[in-house]
Amino acid sequence: MKRPFLGRSNHTPGTLSPEDQAVVDQVRTMLTALRNPQPWTPGSAQDIAVRIGPFVERAHTRPGDDHGPDLIAVALIHPDTPHAAAYLHGRQLGYTERGWLRCETTAILGFWQPSYAMLTHAAAGLPLPDDVGMDPAHYALYLEARKRDDSHDGFTLLRLGPYTQTRHAQQDYDRLTAALDGRETTVMPGFRVSARYAPFDVSDHQLFADPHEADAVALLNTALEAVRA
Repeated sequence: MKRPFLGRSNHTPGTLSPEDQAVVDQVRTMLTALRNPQPWTPGSAQDIAVRIGPFVERAHTRPGDDHGPDLIAVALIHPDTPHAAAYLHGRQLGYTERGWLRCETTAILGFWQPSYAMLTHAAAGLPLPDDVGMDPAHYALYLEARKRDDSHDGFTLLRLGPYTQTRHAQQDYDRLTAALDGRETTVMPGFRVSARYAPFDVSDHQLFADPHEADAVALLNTALEAVRA
């Protein structure tokens, strides 16, 4: 962080220029925010501040996957979001290429406050490091059976995951959709069966079938046979 240059020659010794005073006030506000963070509340839609090494970064939480208590899914964003200039600067510094990440809740400082912006990589003009200390938040496919009477009642037939890359999930989604093509309403009388692409919910990991251990279409057929039995 650059130190502000204080006591310029065109000012009385011992006084600060308006620009320098603004910097001092900004630092004071930041220090106050660090000493008194706004505690993070799981399930809130507000952005959060997370520690990455000696820096503090702004992050979005993923709706429906921010309940904790140990891991949540976040996306790191430029501190000046949503301004267009922030998006362009964020692309240059690697903010927009991370996707969803698994963040330990112990790394959460609290809700994001604008005064934290001066503690970010962006404020220092530095790109985010290759290793930010967070693993990718994985993806999943859900095979669902919904009643055809417009009541939307039904159940989840099969959960596949985790997928570490979207392209792998997309490949299985395409294969499952092709396998169901023309049969969505006949494989289970009274129900429409379809695939849905969504985030992997780490808290329910025991409910998912590993797509890397078996063929996705074979897993679907096995699930259908189990329901019909």
